[in-house]
Amino acid sequence: MELAWFSGWFRLRQRHNGGAGVILRFANVRASRSGRFQPNKPHEITPRFLDRTIRALKRWKYDVVTLDEACQRAVTLPRHNRFVCLTFDGGSKDVFTSAYPVLAKHGVPFAVYLPTAFPDGLGEAWWLALEDMIARERRISLVIDRKERHFSAGDTADKHDTFEFLSSWMRALSPPELSFAINDLCKRYSVDLAALSREASMDWDDLAKLAADPLVTIGSATVNYPVLSNLKEADALREMTMGKAVAEAAFRRNVRHFAYPFGDRESWRREHVVMAQEAGFSSAVSSIAGVVEAKGYTNLHALPRIAWDGRQKSLRMMRVMLSGMMFPPVAPTRDNWL
Repeated sequence: MELAWFSGWFRLRQRHNGGAGVILRFANVRASRSGRFQPNKPHEITPRFLDRTIRALKRWKYDVVTLDEACQRAVTLPRHNRFVCLTFDGGSKDVFTSAYPVLAKHGVPFAVYLPTAFPDGLGEAWWLALEDMIARERRISLVIDRKERHFSAGDTADKHDTFEFLSSWMRALSPPELSFAINDLCKRYSVDLAALSREASMDWDDLAKLAADPLVTIGSATVNYPVLSNLKEADALREMTMGKAVAEAAFRRNVRHFAYPFGDRESWRREHVVMAQEAGFSSAVSSIAGVVEAKGYTNLHALPRIAWDGRQKSLRMMRVMLSGMMFPPVAPTRDNWL
């Protein structure tokens, strides 16, 4: 990537791989924290980095557009300027407190994908609870497959290994099993899961202020933010439709855009693309990296996004990734219009 930047090769590749534009995915926007154990840091950027990113996008002559505009450009002939669409997943409180002031200052549009259980104080941010308890403890014990398992958390490396194993295991559980497992752990290690989840999430007052801004698009990300591939089809469709209905009732407007929770290849399947269409969404985004092609070559209900790793601070690297040179061009096939 450094070679691509300094040689200018990324500019040449952009002509072939750049597509119509890209959708950027962020989650948390918060000040840097001290401490060596920060397993969720890849999903965090600082307000300063967000400010630098927006300034750079304008300097690079990208059009920062709404989701509606991104979808329109995905089905029409390519334009001279490529677009960037800014999206934020999870409905985190810091999107309102830290990201929104920066975005409003620059006057750029952005989208927030909301899991509707969290503003009501009912969502369970299990990944935050897991980080909190592993950070404080030197040993974690829990029952897995009816056996008591013990995990070392004595040093930073052990803590990261334990977090990686337990978070992967939890993501593979059904929602009731996941809720039981994280609540059991929280009771063992005195973590207030409900308070932690409420504190980390926007409430309806925050969201109402965002929704009043014409530059903000509110999208849906189900009710409880489950891994859809762990659900039966009827349950997955219910999560989609109920999340949409709750958001529409709260904001008194049509909610047209959807994000697959977590969004990677393991978290959703082809049938969920069909469900997103059946639920009435105009688009659905993943976190599978790629560019958005013009002329309808990219399925609007399986849109790729570039999820920026918050440990990386190089705008040069972002510029290379936005060029599309890291992602092969998509040829039109039947699956593009699934």
